[in-house]
Amino acid sequence: MSAIIASEYLNNIALGYVDSVDSEYAKRLAKKWHFNYLGDVAAAKKQPQLEFILQVHHHALELCKLDEPKLGAIKVDFVAGAVAHRRKFGGGRGQDIAKAVGLKHGFTPHVLDATAGLGRDAFVLAGLGCQLTLMERMPVVAALLEDGIERAKLNHEVADIANNMQLIHGSSIEEMDLASAPDVVYLDPMFPHREKSAAVKKEMRIFQCLVGEDLDADGLLEPALALAKYRVVVKRPSYAPPLAGKKPSMSIKMKKNRFDVYVNQAIPKLTT
Repeated sequence: MSAIIASEYLNNIALGYVDSVDSEYAKRLAKKWHFNYLGDVAAAKKQPQLEFILQVHHHALELCKLDEPKLGAIKVDFVAGAVAHRRKFGGGRGQDIAKAVGLKHGFTPHVLDATAGLGRDAFVLAGLGCQLTLMERMPVVAALLEDGIERAKLNHEVADIANNMQLIHGSSIEEMDLASAPDVVYLDPMFPHREKSAAVKKEMRIFQCLVGEDLDADGLLEPALALAKYRVVVKRPSYAPPLAGKKPSMSIKMKKNRFDVYVNQAIPKLTT
């Protein structure tokens, strides 16, 4: 996410509830993340300066863009939908992301996802047994992500996975070393997407309107290489140049994206 200072957009967003049963939770979230508390989201009609609403709806936190209601709401859901389908049918340890981080028999790395976003790739790795530290600097995105993780911990199907995920709210460029000795650092900086998927388009439009683009993304690679024990993995669109113009040690190519892998040292072989 962009390095935009939070105060530049906090006047354009407020947090409230759809149903009063969620009012206390909404108040706690607003206080924790320093958002203006709106109360009932219907009050947004009286505040024309608001462009976005964070709303608690059915006990889940959602982000809405007020002038584009047809886009719907964004929330983090690790239990149902596409994330659940990928967990059940995504290919397990044979997935490209598992190969990229070096996951293999005898080696299940601690991964720092330093650009966590909505946490989908982190959840995949956590589901494969990795310990995940997630770092996200934007308060809006971090709040959505934490809400999704905490709800997942209450679901018997995915609680074990969610318990493998720890969130740090901070800037990876400035505070990456807050993560404790990761084996692998994973980077997926926001990049203009060409996909026509409605879901991708919705999220990209809302996030880019809210926080801009990752104009300082190149600055992530150097601290990542300094911190990672074994390797840094960068997810890039197939058409994008390498991060910071640095040629990777190897790349794993997919249909629309690729994983650029920068090797610091070889992953140890399993000894019997």
